[in-house]
Amino acid sequence: QVQLVESGGGLVQAGGSVRLSCVASKDSFSGYALAWFRQAPGKERAFVAAITVDGTEKFYEDTVKGRFTVSRDNAKNTLYLEMNSLKSEDTAVYYCAADFGGSLRYRSPEEYDYWGQGTQVTVSS
Repeated sequence: QVQLVESGGGLVQAGGSVRLSCVASKDSFSGYALAWFRQAPGKERAFVAAITVDGTEKFYEDTVKGRFTVSRDNAKNTLYLEMNSLKSEDTAVYYCAADFGGSLRYRSPEEYDYWGQGTQVTVSS
């Protein structure tokens, strides 16, 4: 069992920046591909970014490319999402997720084995 705990959300003005963190409880964190998803009110959970087990490949949803950066520190069991140039449409609850071994279907929530509880990011215009 892997427990994931997100932090770093809050209220930020449009154009501002926020850094989200996700700390995992399990020592074998390094064996998991990791991702960030978000869910806005009234919408389905949507893919934001993913990073492979070894951290060498990163994938982004089109609307966040160039603004968001996903990274991981396996020594600290921590996943990050650096969010810059924030827009009101980025407002959502952000979730981190872990998939043992990784998958080519990294955009699909169904591929992930463990989820955090979510952290709210609200962008005011």
